[in-house]
Amino acid sequence: MALLDTRKGAGYLFFAVVLGQVILISTQVNTRVGVPILETVVFGAFAEVQRVVSLGVSGVRRTWNGYVGLRRVSAENEDLKRQLARLQVELQQQRALGDRTRGLERLLDLRDHTSLSMTAAEIIAAGATPDFRTVTLDKGTRHGLRANMAVISPQGVVGRIVVASLQAAKVQLLIDRNAAAGAIIARSRAQGIVVGEGSDQLRLEYVSEVADIATGDVVMTSGIDGIFPKGFIIGRVDAVERNGGAYGRILVRPGVDFRMLEEVLVVLTPPGERGSSEESRE
Repeated sequence: MALLDTRKGAGYLFFAVVLGQVILISTQVNTRVGVPILETVVFGAFAEVQRVVSLGVSGVRRTWNGYVGLRRVSAENEDLKRQLARLQVELQQQRALGDRTRGLERLLDLRDHTSLSMTAAEIIAAGATPDFRTVTLDKGTRHGLRANMAVISPQGVVGRIVVASLQAAKVQLLIDRNAAAGAIIARSRAQGIVVGEGSDQLRLEYVSEVADIATGDVVMTSGIDGIFPKGFIIGRVDAVERNGGAYGRILVRPGVDFRMLEEVLVVLTPPGERGSSEESRE
């Protein structure tokens, strides 16, 4: 056993001596360019280590820069999304403002082309049930509104005020099943009464058998009800049915789209003072 250890130690010593001899020779022998072989070998070894380390560091740097860049792009995208959402909201607000401005311009044009005293009001609520077709205005007795005042729009008759408080008023729409208005056919001057059906249509009743009424005729207010001023559009005849010689069912399509109402005009002029105003509209 001791002999084996001695031989192993002698082998290690021999290897160390040979290695030292090679290193010593390498320091003395130069390459073709005059650089010692040992320096060349050491430089190559360290250069390879540096290359591997550099590649690792570069990979880590690229990964980090990519992560940071991705976070920056993600933040920029979120910011752009917020800006886009804000601009979309502003665009909708501008469109709504433009639509309301055009609606007010039509109201003012209607008011300016009649001598009736009127005030503009905005609809702030609508009836919750189809059995009672009503809307609520943002003005009341404080602004001169009273029960049975007519409510109109540039498209035609809207309805009448049924209840007025200090700051608000409830309007019964003409399409309410309990609403009615005196009517006259613009073409033939045939008269009758328009009544609501609780839907988006009206009926023309109490018409003479000899009256001349046809589909497409314009129906206007006659003023005989003492509420609605004479000469305002109610709608157009949509269908005419006859039972023998007498008129049966006459349907009228309202001129007003009640689903799109936002602003209206309330007629303040009392019925007894409308004579000259209604004659001027004829």
